[in-house]
Amino acid sequence: MTTPAPDAATASAVEAVLTLGDIDASQVAALLAGYDLKLELLPHDAEIPGSYWGAPEAGLIGSTVYARADTPVHSLLHETCHLIVLPPERRAAIHTDATDSIEEENAVCVLQALLGDQLAGVGRHRVLDDMDRWGYTFRLGSARAYFEQDADDAFDWLRQRNLLPAHAA
Repeated sequence: MTTPAPDAATASAVEAVLTLGDIDASQVAALLAGYDLKLELLPHDAEIPGSYWGAPEAGLIGSTVYARADTPVHSLLHETCHLIVLPPERRAAIHTDATDSIEEENAVCVLQALLGDQLAGVGRHRVLDDMDRWGYTFRLGSARAYFEQDADDAFDWLRQRNLLPAHAA
């Protein structure tokens, strides 16, 4: 699975992704707060600190997720999940890149979809569809196929660490 920023060929699909400005940001902030994380909403033209791929992708530094109104919801959830899967004592050292392993990255992709269910107007299917629009790649051809047919190891990884949301356990 890879998560590149989209190129010009995918520009129209990218315009169709759900952004933070399309939903209630206070819901997102409350979701993050439940994991002892903070959402820092930035002005539209601001650089996004800690963004691995660059704006408009979300960024991470410590326990803060940085985003703008044009940040895709799937990106914000993905970066949030990188922090959720880390023990709190490791979060303080995070800046931009938080992945330890392929297994962790797979678990993050599953968890971001599950957290989508906790946001009104989002849901797992929208997150998975937007991951495909943005250019994530999976061996079964789509994020939804991965989630539904090939993610047992990721679910197990989350379950072993008590990180599955109650609605998914």
